[in-house]
Amino acid sequence: MKRGLRITGLVVACGLVSGLLIGCLVGCGSEATEGHADPRALAALRGALGTPARLPDGFAPRPQDAWRAPFTAANRNCRVLLAPVGGRAPERALTAQAAVSYQGDELGEQVGVGLARYVGSEAEGHIDDLATALSECRKVRSRGGTRLRLRELPLQDVGDEAIGAELRGKLNGYPYALDVVLARSGDTLVSLVHTGMAGVDRERTRQLLTAVMGMASA
Repeated sequence: MKRGLRITGLVVACGLVSGLLIGCLVGCGSEATEGHADPRALAALRGALGTPARLPDGFAPRPQDAWRAPFTAANRNCRVLLAPVGGRAPERALTAQAAVSYQGDELGEQVGVGLARYVGSEAEGHIDDLATALSECRKVRSRGGTRLRLRELPLQDVGDEAIGAELRGKLNGYPYALDVVLARSGDTLVSLVHTGMAGVDRERTRQLLTAVMGMASA
């Protein structure tokens, strides 16, 4: 997989620049809640995710392309829940975002990380919306025999607020596990997924989350 990181900002043109995929934000207006390009935010997110990460043992330190779900959930709320970690965070008042992934040494193990920065207090509203989506996503189904059941992932002392879920079941008929966490740290929405074919260790997910929250505050 080509290494790099996907960064989305409010720009006039969309193109590949120095290995970074830069896209266009929606909303070029004068209202306080609309997104505006923030070069400093872009630089900060690029710096946070573009350097070797201090992840738990067994993870490659160099980032790869943004995580992509190996399924398309039939339920819209489930798709919304997994979108931010793939570099598709909510667009309202978005000023910059970046998303990468890291390979683990367990079977099918991968961690995806997304950071998105917002104007004012808009990150609070977005995580509230994502919490609503989480409450409406109880099962993930897609073609090819993918059936995943969702239950809440208990979280304590993660950023300013956080929500999480464990998805367990079958991916195309094979065992599959996925933990997803969405947290807010000030004006930044932090998203993480931790996947595996043989299972996902909850403690390892917590260790990853600690490392990712450190990236967000760097």
